[in-house]
Amino acid sequence: MANVVVVGAQWGDEGKGKIVDWLSERADIVARFQGGHNAGHTLVIDGNVYKLSLLPSGIVRGGKLSVIGNGVVLDPWALLTEIEKLSAQGVEINPDNLIIAENTPLILSINDLLAKANDPNLEIVAPVVGAPIYCAGAAFALGNEELRDAYDAVLAEMKESGEFAEIIEPYGFSAEAAKQVTREQLCAAN
Repeated sequence: MANVVVVGAQWGDEGKGKIVDWLSERADIVARFQGGHNAGHTLVIDGNVYKLSLLPSGIVRGGKLSVIGNGVVLDPWALLTEIEKLSAQGVEINPDNLIIAENTPLILSINDLLAKANDPNLEIVAPVVGAPIYCAGAAFALGNEELRDAYDAVLAEMKESGEFAEIIEPYGFSAEAAKQVTREQLCAAN
């Protein structure tokens, strides 16, 4: 099959997933190149229902290489949950049929908490990036100066309360080290 790219002209809900799934039957490689885990589609193949959000639709078809590209904002916990659900349905997922671009931005727990923080400045995330006001939108929006300022304010408040130290402890940071972490370091981790 020649190279084929399916690109939607809207923000979603336009049937791209069905088209990609139909094309994936004849493809060797199926890539997810943008978006986050808020997107998704349901596949029905031979009577089996698969719900995908981050994984490319080729993952449910044997003999395909699925690729998560660097335009995807990847929540590792959402990915692991999706892999567990599909594995329970008998879908084999391993490094031979799934690769993730090494420069794919990650959504860490802190992005989700900062985006959901009760800060009115974060309400401008949706219009700025066209994404819901939650972790993927916040991760995309860090290029906006006003959002960076809001992010810094919420981060400072979370450091002061000790909440931030609890969040990043699983990533190997001590409470003292957590006080020194900057937005730039968090964004670099992303």
